[in-house]
Amino acid sequence: MGMAVNNNTSAFSIWTNFSNNTVNMSKSMQNLSTGVKGVADNPSGVGISERMRSQARNVSAARSNVENSLSMLQTADSWMQKMNDMLARMSELAIEAGDGTKTSGDKVNIQTEFKELQDEISRVTSKSTAAAKFNGLYLFRGGNGIAVTSGDGVETGNISVQIGPDSGQSVDITLEDLQATNTESIGTTVSYTYNSDNVTTGSTRTEVTWSSVVDSSKLSVTVSGAVGKLAKAIDFIANARANNGAQQSKMEQTRSSLLSYEDNLRAAESKIRDVDMARESSMFAKHQILNQVSNAMLAQANQLPQQVMQLIG
Repeated sequence: MGMAVNNNTSAFSIWTNFSNNTVNMSKSMQNLSTGVKGVADNPSGVGISERMRSQARNVSAARSNVENSLSMLQTADSWMQKMNDMLARMSELAIEAGDGTKTSGDKVNIQTEFKELQDEISRVTSKSTAAAKFNGLYLFRGGNGIAVTSGDGVETGNISVQIGPDSGQSVDITLEDLQATNTESIGTTVSYTYNSDNVTTGSTRTEVTWSSVVDSSKLSVTVSGAVGKLAKAIDFIANARANNGAQQSKMEQTRSSLLSYEDNLRAAESKIRDVDMARESSMFAKHQILNQVSNAMLAQANQLPQQVMQLIG
């Protein structure tokens, strides 16, 4: 290799390596400070990871919807539990009223409590003043629980809930109509007639509606067949709670699935986008050392042209 003063090729080569090491060290510092890879490091991977991030956020929003639905169903079940308790107490009162040893005054007192329980069920479920609500939605007025703009009623249909991250992934939640005006049949009671020999001579079947039990103007504690009607009402509420519980179970499974889905999405996105901090720290240390060595070698290379002076000298 010849000696030259116009072009210090050794110094230029070392400067090139020094510049590359500086760039690499800066890139490592940026990756370590942000914790994620830049778009230049993995262009296609960043595109994939952005879609995964969006999907994970959608899953999280859908999971929030499911949890809200669960809260609503649990609130409805709590109210129905109280109605179950009240109907059971009404049935107990109807049995007590059938005691011939009680005076008319006793029966008046029993009827007073009986009517108060009926009125409480109506207060909870009926009219625009219904107490059973969740976030402004009526729980026991049927439909979707949203009050209509005119009149005292609710909109038809069910409550639609988006439970998935993609379009069309929704389910309907059904709300029971337990208003005192609901004339839905809840069963049939049967009464029999007997002759003097205690042989059945006939039977009468009576359709029982929800309204005929909870409307205090239609049923009193002393009415014949009150116990049978109340038994049908208790079964009706139990059935409604079973349906509610089935919807809760479905939502619980959906929430569990969404949690697992979101976890897997975030793990996959992390593998693409997140920086391996241990590896990047090692690379940073490597580039830092090379940068320091290159700096020292550059200083030495800049001294080489001065050796020409010894030849002249």
